[in-house]
Amino acid sequence: MEFLLQLVINGLVVGCIYSLVALGFVIIYKSSGILNFAQGEFLLVPVVPALLLTFAFSTLLGLALERLVLRPLIGEPIISVIMVTLGLSSILRAIVQGIWGTDTRPMHAVFSLEPIQIGPLPVARGYLYSAASVAVLLVALTLFFKYARPGIAMRATADSQQVSLSMGISVRRIFALSWSIAAVVSAAGGVLLATMRGGVDGSLAILGLKVLPVVIVGGLDSIGGAILGGLLVGVLENLAGGYLDPIFGGGVKEVAPFVALVLILMIRPYGLFGKVRIERV
Repeated sequence: MEFLLQLVINGLVVGCIYSLVALGFVIIYKSSGILNFAQGEFLLVPVVPALLLTFAFSTLLGLALERLVLRPLIGEPIISVIMVTLGLSSILRAIVQGIWGTDTRPMHAVFSLEPIQIGPLPVARGYLYSAASVAVLLVALTLFFKYARPGIAMRATADSQQVSLSMGISVRRIFALSWSIAAVVSAAGGVLLATMRGGVDGSLAILGLKVLPVVIVGGLDSIGGAILGGLLVGVLENLAGGYLDPIFGGGVKEVAPFVALVLILMIRPYGLFGKVRIERV
């Protein structure tokens, strides 16, 4: 039982960070209808000593990519935009490896990693602080989308760009804002993950692909779905790694989220909380 609880707790902590990164996907998709396959590289690129510089750099990076990559593609077929984000993913990874190499760069812990005792279980303080930080960010973003004027404008743009334009909302500015917020959110997730792992390397970018099941399971346009999907995938991944990897010799932990994705989509094609779109022809 203690082993099970330990796996669940660790899975919830990692799942919180998955939710944070998944939120970056959802923000861009809700405002522009684009699934950004370069989202994982946003975790990797801002590797600078200071956190404030990291977030400032991430904001500028998101704005630059929106202006140079997304804006010229407005009105183009969605498959063209997807292919561009895939190419952007490779370019960003190559730039990072060319500048910093492929070796793991050590990173000092933002939070203390000394364990504290919760009942019979030792839990690293850094895990709890990371989960609390993610919870605060998720609540702040939820309130932003519900009450702040820019957040309401982003929701309106997601529903209809034409209506938003007629109401005086600058869709281009909303696109720029969504990309910058998504970049900062992913950078925060990258900092927390790097702290838990003790360093930064190219494998952080792979998290973008690992978070895809989170986004799709929860629903591409659902903030609540991204949060719940992250927690579910984090716990499922940890349980599979703890119980099934020893039996099958490894590899189940990486595959389990995608198996769950297929099973859920067979029942709910739009995800757990995705908006059902009905087209009449």
